[in-house]
Amino acid sequence: MALSELHDRLRFVLVRTSHSGNIGSAARAIRTMGFDRMTLVAPHRFPDPEATALAAGADDVLGQAAIHEDLVSGLAGTTFALGLSARRRGVNLPELDPREGAAQAIAAARRGEQVALVFGNERTGLENDELSRCHAMVRIPSVDDFSSLNLSQAVQVMAYELRTALLADEVQPPAADVDPDEVPADAEQLERFFTHLGEMLDDIEFHKGRSPVTIMLKLRKLFLRARPELRELRILHGILADAQRMAAMAHKTKP
Repeated sequence: MALSELHDRLRFVLVRTSHSGNIGSAARAIRTMGFDRMTLVAPHRFPDPEATALAAGADDVLGQAAIHEDLVSGLAGTTFALGLSARRRGVNLPELDPREGAAQAIAAARRGEQVALVFGNERTGLENDELSRCHAMVRIPSVDDFSSLNLSQAVQVMAYELRTALLADEVQPPAADVDPDEVPADAEQLERFFTHLGEMLDDIEFHKGRSPVTIMLKLRKLFLRARPELRELRILHGILADAQRMAAMAHKTKP
């Protein structure tokens, strides 16, 4: 498989970036490693002359950057997402180092999946609800007493690891045709399922004093780990719809 095909399946997603210069520096960082797909989620200011100046000629990356209002739409089409975080968070995700993360990202891209590396705001990083939309967390092993890298530096580390993995990888045989129903559901399809799942749990009065937020976070983790295919997701939607129908019938028969 050509490197250009794999590059097209890898995107760098910057979430709530405060300083437009970091957007430009990140564009330069990925362009030097042969990548050009950048997605911006709710940037504080973009386009901006500072971003253009610090891109240092990576104008093609800035010019085709997709801009979205929220992470759900920013991850549309993505089937494998890695969230970068300097700190261990309350979200219980598999934790990888950059080399492991790059290897898993390349393996997913070789399977024909769309892959996203997700980077948070410069000051706060990724929030827990943003990390909960990722399949795993990548933590760059910096020193404990000065652990926070500049955003563009973190992007550069991951872009370098991805390129190194690509160049070291053996030539793979052409991928066999894949049934579209057998590919993992993407982020947008999973969000629709999670919405449906939450509605069904409410309809059957499942929570009974338990925290809906905690339950949904645990279920998110379960289904993100399972990575259901589209056909499997349709079956799950059917089960949820039947449960809702039975709950509605039960409510009607109550005295």
